[in-house]
Order: sequence, then structure tokens, then C-alpha cells
Amino acid sequence: MPDTQEIERKFWKALRSDMTVMLGVSGTHDVTPRPMTAQIDTDADQGPIWFFTSKDSTLAKSVTSQQPSYFNFVGKGHDVWASVSGRLVISNDRAVIDRLWNSFIAAWYEGGKNDPNLCLMRFDPKDAEIWLDGSSLLAGLKVLFGSDPKSDYADNVAKVALA
Repeated sequence: MPDTQEIERKFWKALRSDMTVMLGVSGTHDVTPRPMTAQIDTDADQGPIWFFTSKDSTLAKSVTSQQPSYFNFVGKGHDVWASVSGRLVISNDRAVIDRLWNSFIAAWYEGGKNDPNLCLMRFDPKDAEIWLDGSSLLAGLKVLFGSDPKSDYADNVAKVALA
């Protein structure tokens, strides 16, 4: 069974691979979580996590100084799920923009890195609850023979401090 560190490692690996999260700002009723592409510019497992958006987006307009925020993540293979809380701030750090810039981001901004509507947001994760897929043929067979699936699955969940 995986330990907390293994579960966290699987989360970061899946996030780097799949990158799409549902990003939201806490305490705002007019902004529902939005699908966003997470950018991680280092190999460090703890963030920050960067998001490109437009200055006129509802999400960017809802960010205030050190706004509590969150994102939900599901790996493409449905083998990792996570709910992550932290702080979201507008950064527009030119060095980070230069490091993370790629053709997928460029497609959204006619003016390139100098587009006046370009907005870079920095998400500093604080903590997460991470779940690994507990279903398998073996788990199904255990249930058929009277095993308690809750006890087996308990080792596939971790609450992790990311700050």
C-alpha cells in the first residue's frame, strides 16, 4: 500500500502530465471554477503552479491580494484525484512568462508575450487531499470473498501539507 509521500509523488507526476485543473477563488459566488492549464516551471514538488489567463477574464478580475483559492484535479486515467487549497495572486513575472511561454500559450495571445491582455497568475498550494484509484480486479475479488473495501481503500487517501 502506498504511503503519504508516494501518494503525493503520484499527484505531482499526474499534474505535470495532465495539467488541466478546475481553478476557483474562494468566497466569490459569481465565479465558478474554470478549467485551466497548470504550468509548473521547476522539478520541485510543492509549487508554485502558474496559470495564464486574460486580464479581462472573470477569474482574473476576482483575484484580490492573497485570495484563498483552490483547484480540483482528476488525472486522465482516473487514477489520481485531488482537491488543493492555497493562494492565488496576479504575478505577471516577466522571467516566469519567458520560461513557461510555448506555442500552446502563444495561440491565445495575438500580441505574444507583450499582449496587453496577458495575465499570469501564481498559485501557492497550501494543502491537499489526494485520492488514488482503489478499484482493481483484486479489490473486486476481495469484496466477493467478504473483505471490507473501506479498509483496503483507506491507504489510498492522503491529506498533505504542501506549504
